[in-house]
Amino acid sequence: MKIILLIAAAVVSYLVSGINPAIVLSTLIYKKDIRNEGSKNPGFTNFKRVFGSKYAWWVFFLDLFKAAIICMIFGMLFESIGMGRLLGVAYSGMFALLGHAFPCWYGFNGGKGFLVALSTAFFLDFRAGLLAALIMVVLLLTVQFMSLATLAGLTAGAVLLLFLSAVHPETYPLIASVIYAACVLFVICRHRANIVRLLKGTESKTIMFHHK
Repeated sequence: MKIILLIAAAVVSYLVSGINPAIVLSTLIYKKDIRNEGSKNPGFTNFKRVFGSKYAWWVFFLDLFKAAIICMIFGMLFESIGMGRLLGVAYSGMFALLGHAFPCWYGFNGGKGFLVALSTAFFLDFRAGLLAALIMVVLLLTVQFMSLATLAGLTAGAVLLLFLSAVHPETYPLIASVIYAACVLFVICRHRANIVRLLKGTESKTIMFHHK
């Protein structure tokens, strides 16, 4: 039963999260593939820069929502057979992240996954999610670099989860925190071009509530 659940969680999380709102909405509404526009990244930030705010927030919340549904369902299923809710959340979140980044539906060309990782953090521990979100918002409202805000927020959330595992190992299994930390490292690697631009001072700023 456990093996079946592990396989099902991996496959379903990957396939469902592979459905990309930015690609779907850009194609249906604007008759353009977001992967051919702007930075060519099929995510919230590029969608907003290319098409404006009108539908960008749909991309934002749909990416959060798909990961939330995956983490919630498999967290409960893992808990129901004694494998632990947090392991279910981290495990399904990992495959959701891989599905978002390398979707079979779109030639394995997907987004960077920060919203999937953020949603997963909330389901692992709401404090980790809130910390990540707070840092993101503060940095977006000050320095206005989405990449910096994203990476700083997710890293802080991962560090908090590792700390909780060290202090309360019976409540926060280390394996779940390590899996999430690996997910954050994956997101950081997906942002390597942004990191280079940040270091060179050429990264574009993002004004979150600007309307085109």
